[in-house]
Amino acid sequence: MSIFKKLTILFIISFILMTIIGLWIDNINLKRVDNFAKEKYLKVVDDILKNIENKNYINSLMIKNDLEQVTVLNKNGLETIYTQDSTFGNISILKYKSLNSYILKIKYLDEEYIFKALEQESLSDKTILNILVFLDIFALLLMFLFIIKILSPLKTITKEIKAFSNGNLSTRIDIKSNDEIGTLANSFNLMASSLEESIKTREELLRDIGHELRTPITKGKFAIENIDDFSQKELLKKIFYDLERLTNELIELEKLNISKLNLTIFSAETLILDSLGKLYLEDERKIDIKISEDFKIEADLYYLSIALKNLIDNALKYSTYFPIIIEVSKNEISISNRGDKLVKDFEHYLKPFTQELAQRDGFGLGLSIVKKVLDRHNFRLLYSFEKGFNTFKILF
Repeated sequence: MSIFKKLTILFIISFILMTIIGLWIDNINLKRVDNFAKEKYLKVVDDILKNIENKNYINSLMIKNDLEQVTVLNKNGLETIYTQDSTFGNISILKYKSLNSYILKIKYLDEEYIFKALEQESLSDKTILNILVFLDIFALLLMFLFIIKILSPLKTITKEIKAFSNGNLSTRIDIKSNDEIGTLANSFNLMASSLEESIKTREELLRDIGHELRTPITKGKFAIENIDDFSQKELLKKIFYDLERLTNELIELEKLNISKLNLTIFSAETLILDSLGKLYLEDERKIDIKISEDFKIEADLYYLSIALKNLIDNALKYSTYFPIIIEVSKNEISISNRGDKLVKDFEHYLKPFTQELAQRDGFGLGLSIVKKVLDRHNFRLLYSFEKGFNTFKILF
């Protein structure tokens, strides 16, 4: 999960909690105001009932408590917060929620008195509280947007770093800021420039070494044609052939570290045919191909076919019974051959210059090349031994 998704989730959680807390505080405040109003107006009602016949005193009470006597009562949005029956009638304290105004309703014998009151102080407190809660939520939103803006260059940095890791050595991060993100971008640019120069120097050195190694090998192969002794001639041919193959494998192994992959889309069947085309196969009956479900692969066909060719070559080389089996199923290719189980852990054979039997041909670079190719593509190589069969499986 990206950091931006995490921040968004944290903001949503904080926003929900802030809203819940605001509503909870508002509800508590409303109850507090209602209780205060009830206590206040119960005293007023009691005073009115005691002096119900004294009109002058009632008028003074109305002025003192900011009351207004009304004759018609609008019952829409009206709720009762207190009611009580008495010997001579009934008293009720009602409230308009939307207007935050209270109604005192007194029924005395056959008379009914209705007084309207407005709690200005309580209304002001509630408004201030709501404004504070709103400001908290607004500040939270501003903080979220500010953090997103600060971290937004990370998307650019991530994109350029991925491009660099995929072989685009000329990529640079164009971010101008004086904070830690700007420092990170500048540090990456310096590192990328240094690595690009180092890799270019390495490529030139690799080409020079390859040329210098192949030249004497080629001269030597021509020179041995003038040797009359057949046994010595074949031995020298074998030596020069091994030197040439070792040189090619070492150069190929090194190129894997610096080459940019040429990604294309092809089928698993195409990959197998291309891999078999790189083998010098004398008897095609040694290989049995089973394609139960063909699938598409996005990869570098050249390097991936080399990796599969090495696995097939090893299976042919170490098999005690033919044919070997190449099987294609959904998103995987497996190569199985009958033979002895690997003596050491599978990871041991993925290192350069390691092989099962010293007397076999080769230099122990095949599986090392396979591992490097699959690692560059983020594919996996698994090994298993079951019922006398060694199976190497590539998971795409």
